[in-house]
Amino acid sequence: MVMSTSSDLPGGEPSERVLALHCSGADHRQWRKLRSALEPNFELITPDFFGCESTGPWHGARPFSLAEEAAPIIELIDSLDGPVHLVGHSYGGGVALKVAVERPWAIRSITLYEPSAFHILKQLGDRSTAEFSEIRALADDLGRGILQGAYEAAAQRFVDYWNGAGAWRDLRAEVKMALLRWLPKAPLDFAALIEEPTPASSYRALNCPMLLLRGEHAPQPSRLIVHQLARLAPRARTEIVLGAGHMGPMSHAVEVAGRIASHIRLAATSVLQDNCTGEAACAA
Repeated sequence: MVMSTSSDLPGGEPSERVLALHCSGADHRQWRKLRSALEPNFELITPDFFGCESTGPWHGARPFSLAEEAAPIIELIDSLDGPVHLVGHSYGGGVALKVAVERPWAIRSITLYEPSAFHILKQLGDRSTAEFSEIRALADDLGRGILQGAYEAAAQRFVDYWNGAGAWRDLRAEVKMALLRWLPKAPLDFAALIEEPTPASSYRALNCPMLLLRGEHAPQPSRLIVHQLARLAPRARTEIVLGAGHMGPMSHAVEVAGRIASHIRLAATSVLQDNCTGEAACAA
């Protein structure tokens, strides 16, 4: 796992840590604005997933799953000396939920921007027929295009779905090439998100402060996932980013980063106040 980190607080005191997980087709550079919004009070750790240029492709020794993607993240959290604030966007949001369920005691707060937890749609059955069919059709089209060698058409379908019609056409040539290099990982991501076995009811156990962000123009599957998570997580709240779609962390990077940073600061302050109250009570 390759990751980028920011430095600790000036003066040698360790900062609280924020672990931010990027979306499919991106890498740690997605979170540059978040790093600026958090400095100097928080250390930002931004791992790259399998399929990124810095990390390399999935090794293929075992069937791929969210558990496989989450394992290095969990190992990292276990190596740290305190809890982390967890952030995730899209695929990274799905991985973040997996990490949080596995290590709930190590998570101080959660912020998710339209997490692609497609297994929630699958578990809803008849209540999500249209939304789940929409995602399944996207995954099938993508896989079929890759098998046929029509990589550019498959990439265009993927990018235009999440960004809006014409988005692929308007991308810079170097961005297109990077997405085409990543593309073989896409079916693995979709399959892992859809087939994830974690029961949706497990998210009721995530008792830390949770901020669920979605764009005003979010696709229907993302809207329903955010709605369900807001019902399940006991301390969740939802905010809508006006004018944004699924790729709000990039198209509205400064605003989204500011909202994430505000939630993290509030959660950190609340923990500090709780600790101070507990110390006072013990002293009394």
